[in-house]
This record gives sequence, C-alpha cells and structure tokens, in this order.
Amino acid sequence: MVQKTKAGTVSNIVKLDLEFDDPQILGDLFGEYDRNIVAIENRLGVYIAARGTKLKIEGEEEAVSQAGAVLNGIYNRLEQGQEIDTGAVEAIIAMAADPRVAKTAKQSGSGGKAKPEKVAKNDVADAPKVMIRTRKKTIFPRSVRQAHYMEALARDDMIFALGPAGTGKTYLAVAQAVSQLVAGSVDRLILSRPAVEAGEKIGFLPGDLKEKVDPFLRPLYDALYDTLPAEQVERRIESGEIEIAPIAFMRGRTLSDAFVILDEAQNTTAAQMKMFLTRFGMNSRMVICGDPKQVDLPKEAVSGLADAVSKLKDIERVSMVEFGASDVVRHPLVGKIVEAYEGKDAAD
Repeated sequence: MVQKTKAGTVSNIVKLDLEFDDPQILGDLFGEYDRNIVAIENRLGVYIAARGTKLKIEGEEEAVSQAGAVLNGIYNRLEQGQEIDTGAVEAIIAMAADPRVAKTAKQSGSGGKAKPEKVAKNDVADAPKVMIRTRKKTIFPRSVRQAHYMEALARDDMIFALGPAGTGKTYLAVAQAVSQLVAGSVDRLILSRPAVEAGEKIGFLPGDLKEKVDPFLRPLYDALYDTLPAEQVERRIESGEIEIAPIAFMRGRTLSDAFVILDEAQNTTAAQMKMFLTRFGMNSRMVICGDPKQVDLPKEAVSGLADAVSKLKDIERVSMVEFGASDVVRHPLVGKIVEAYEGKDAAD
C-alpha cells in the first residue's frame, strides 16, 4: 500500500492519500453502502473520499493519523482472511483512538505520536499477533486490553478478569478453554457461577435444582455454543468433559488437568472464593471473571472477588486484568452507558 501526504490550506488541517494494492478487498473495506467509511468519519471527525483504489483523508492531524491506522487495520485483517463486521470496525476505531495505543506504539519504537506520513502498516490498530482458534471460529482481540487478556490466558495459571459487562471477560475465557480442550492440553472444562438471587427467590422458580440454576448459567452455555458445534457441546457435557455447575458443587474437589472458569465472581462470599481457589490442581488453569461494581450480595457481606484481589495481587503467575468502559466491545452506546453509571457511582 502506498501512502502520500499533502499539506492542507488550513494550519491544523492535513490530508493523507492512501492507495491499496488489492481492489477485490475494497468492497469489504468500505462495507455495505460504505458503512465502514461512514463510521470512521463519524467517530473520528474526518472526511474520506474514495476513487478507485485510492482514498483521501482530510481533517485534523491526529484524527487523520488515526483514520489511516484504522483503514490499514481493516485492510490487513481482510488480507489475512478475517471477517470484518460492524463490531470489529468499531473495535479497531476504539483501539486507534485509545491513548494506550499511542503509548504502546511509542514503547515499540514507532516514533511516538503518529504523523499522517508515518501511519504504520503494523500499527496497534492492526490485528494484534494473538488469537484463539476454536472449532467454529478464530477470535482476535477487539481492544488493547483484550489483547493483554488473551496473552495472560495463554500464559498464566490463574487470571482475574475485572470490569464491566460487554468487555469479553467470560467469552474469551471460554474460547481459550475450548481451544485447550480441543487441543488436548486439558482433559476437562469446568464452568461455574454463584447462583445468587437478584430480586427473585429461586425457591419459587419451577422445576428441579438443575432447572432452577440453569438460567444463572445461561451465558456460559451461550459462549460454548458460539465456539463449538452444538452436537459437540452436548456430547462433551454428557461425557463429563464439560461441566457447568453452581460454585457450591465445587466443594471437596481437586480440579486437576482442567480449565476452570468462575463467572460473576463478585457475587461469591470470601469463604466461597477461598474454597473455590483452593480447588486448583496440577496442570490446570483458572480464570475468575467479575465486575467489582455489580455486587448482588447482602450489604453486610464482603465480596469474595475484592477479597481475593487484595490478597493475591502480588503472587507470581497470578494475573490481574482490569477492563474499563472504553474496553466495552458491544454497541458503542453500551460503553457510554457504563461511563455514565461509573461517573454517577463515583459522585455518590
């Protein structure tokens, strides 16, 4: 890809010319009805004009640099055969606009603050060199923090993933677990959540114990079916290779040769968390996911997640990955909602 820069007529306005090598990719790069181009323009405040394989970006210097990085990132992912949907585009835009990207680029020797003529082909907005392969899809990070999280999932024995909903904490953990189960590096996948009542007593719900607690575990099932064919999920659950159960079912067990995930960990008590963490066995990996700001326990109870983080944060091979509102990879509005509530909570 060829890049050229032209000086603008207004002091703080610059122009960047991009030319892409493969015209067959441009349809997917632009998106249906140019929706990807429109999204970049709206989010970054630039103007993009396309003619053949050439694009002209005009706007303020920093925004033009970010837009160039985003277009490079989308193009390079398409070259690698990745699928690009609206969520992926929004994630690449968010990564390019994230201050942590500039910091990472500076640390890697890319020259610090990007200038239009220096938009790098391998900018952090491009596909990070980390991925999770499952039977149904290959998963790439959609934020800088997700990339760090995926590296920790592949490296460390125990990982605490902290932050709001929509940041991919549980989904990526399940994907990594499925990948390791299929590869044979673990024998079992164990998924657990505390069955904490949020406004409705489960004793009044219809059905036996399994039917009562299944709604609490539904997000775990959803992640499994998104990474494995349905028949494999069902077969592996029947054989015991995949186990989904409330945290109370973990008592008295040693979880060896297993990938263990605890979701909604903020709703465990300190005693429950200690019990769960001490189930850790040989050749196992444990991921604890939760949002410390969404505790449904009685007010007098201490969250097991907060207690564990304070006690274990300095232990080797225990990772703490903290997500924020800017890491939400659902609809962009969700991130703004999280920011609004976090701001209100801080004020209160």
